[in-house]
Amino acid sequence: MNTAQPIPRNGLIWLLVAQVLVILPHLGHLPLWIIGLWLGCAVWRVRIFRMQARYPRGWMKALMMIGAALGVYLSRGSLIGLEAGVVLLVAAFILKLVEMRSRRDALVLIFLGFFTVVTSYLFNDSLLAGIYSLLPTTALLAAMIGLQQSAGGTHPWPTLRLAGSLLLQAVPLMLLLFVLFPRFGPLWSLPQPKDRAVSGLADSMSPGDIAELSRSSALAFRASFEGPIPERERLYWRAVTFERFDGRRWSQSFAAQVPQAPEWEPRGSALNYSVVMQPSGRPWLYVLDVGEVDADEVRLMTDFHLQRRRPVDKPLLYQATSWPDALREPRPALDTLERSLQLPLEGNPRARAWAAQLRREHQDPETVVQALLRHFNRQPYGYTLRPPAVGSEIVDDFLFKTLNGFCIHYAGAMTFVLRAAGIPARVVAGYQGGEINPTGNYLSVRQLDAHAWVEYWVAERGWVSVDPTFQVAPERIELGLEEALAEEQGLFDESPMTLRRYRDIGWLNDLRFGWDNLNYGWQRWVLDYQGERQLRTLKGLFGDLDARQLGILLVVSASVLIALLALLLLKPWRFERDPQLRLFRRFERQLARRGVTRRDGEGARDFAERAARQQPEQAEAIRDFARLYERARYAGEAVDKAAMQAALARLGRRLPRHIGAREKL
Repeated sequence: MNTAQPIPRNGLIWLLVAQVLVILPHLGHLPLWIIGLWLGCAVWRVRIFRMQARYPRGWMKALMMIGAALGVYLSRGSLIGLEAGVVLLVAAFILKLVEMRSRRDALVLIFLGFFTVVTSYLFNDSLLAGIYSLLPTTALLAAMIGLQQSAGGTHPWPTLRLAGSLLLQAVPLMLLLFVLFPRFGPLWSLPQPKDRAVSGLADSMSPGDIAELSRSSALAFRASFEGPIPERERLYWRAVTFERFDGRRWSQSFAAQVPQAPEWEPRGSALNYSVVMQPSGRPWLYVLDVGEVDADEVRLMTDFHLQRRRPVDKPLLYQATSWPDALREPRPALDTLERSLQLPLEGNPRARAWAAQLRREHQDPETVVQALLRHFNRQPYGYTLRPPAVGSEIVDDFLFKTLNGFCIHYAGAMTFVLRAAGIPARVVAGYQGGEINPTGNYLSVRQLDAHAWVEYWVAERGWVSVDPTFQVAPERIELGLEEALAEEQGLFDESPMTLRRYRDIGWLNDLRFGWDNLNYGWQRWVLDYQGERQLRTLKGLFGDLDARQLGILLVVSASVLIALLALLLLKPWRFERDPQLRLFRRFERQLARRGVTRRDGEGARDFAERAARQQPEQAEAIRDFARLYERARYAGEAVDKAAMQAALARLGRRLPRHIGAREKL
């Protein structure tokens, strides 16, 4: 293909179609002016093709580039970062449309398109996104094929069929590379887009934070158990522990960042399960207490939460084992207890006085805890995502004035009172419960399942978990947040296209569960096929393999696969098996090398006579072979194949070897 030639009509059509398909999945995170930019450039390109407009001059191209960069800066606040980078890439992908003059420029545009398709996975890596990406990929292939056609080519559909067949031919090799090719870590890392790096939990939390989070139905993680799924009341997924309180916010202590496993003793039955966690931008993993994950980069921290060395910036699959009845730190270090008794020097006097009173009335820490739980249960406390505003004394205002709040209000207030009473306590934040998918028998835990509870320390029993929210709204724990707050309309405003809105309709809910199960399988078996999981799979298939053996296996498998594809495409079994015709093809090739080529529709006798005239020195040999061929082919005579081969050999000896060179001279 001459890359300097003008762009044919068929190639331009598929370039325009491909641009639409490539840009479409990015619309959710692109500024609106990008749409106007594409429409303007597309119209301009069509007018250039019809010779109704000129190509942009150098100064105009410079203005367009500066304008696009300025638009990205004004809409994203920066030219650096993932979101800004993707917008710049899409803008360049669009501007190249009016700048391209030749097929070489069109190839650059196509390669930009492939790269832009890949960047869409940074924002959405669901099964539907993976299926959709085949459309722009096929359109880009069709555009590449269209560039190799004549300028008058006006039939786009055959081009599309050819592009689809090429994509299908690549599928076996793609699957082989997916299974065998080792996964390498990136040489660099990119910051996650804002709509992906949302864990639902932060390093610190005020009483209003989880309320805002619980309005979201975004998926946090999915979990599959080996055996039956535990009762909902036991599903407390720990994420992070808050030990510091400054009078307004609960936050992690510095000591909680130390990767030093606390003392604990497994008791009761263990729970084995796997978790597929969505990107959170945080290093915490979600597990039931006390949890262990068999991964080198995961550590059990001093406060019993699990943490990776790096934030979770892409879907993560991990295997976990938990002991819900474990004895946790029966003899903790002195500094651990001190951190769990820390309070500001001043503030919330009524709560402090009440704590002192409870301590005088109940000497045993367990009875103090029970007294607090009875208080929440018997007094007119309410559970709501729309709690009244509180002043600077947030604990006093909640306990003795508003009496309405969310889980963080109850967990924070109870922890404060226990500490004021001299009982070590801390707030645990994570998720509670989850929705069981009957199709796949797994749990889907969403951001609206975010929850906070309390754990306090008792001698010989260690850390004990307790949930004051259960005393106020037991339906929150037993049924879930949506059922507990069904009367609060508008809290869970979801898109009309979201099937969760129609979960009360049986067949639609079954459809939702089925589609979610497909996405779960996509994440488990495709997106997370890497690292240790890939090694386990390959060892299960081929036994223990080192890097050298794996490389040999990959090369051999790819070679065999390519050979099979070549056989399927070339179909050598369809080659001419007629011995007479095969000899005549050799006769044609020998003469063609000497500059005598058979014309379309030219018979064997006419071809031989014309060749004899052009090669008079070999005329006798040419006519001898032609007579033998005619007698065998058309007269039905029993001509010996050896005689035809001998005549063809005589012709080969008599034809000059370098006639082609002499003819060129």
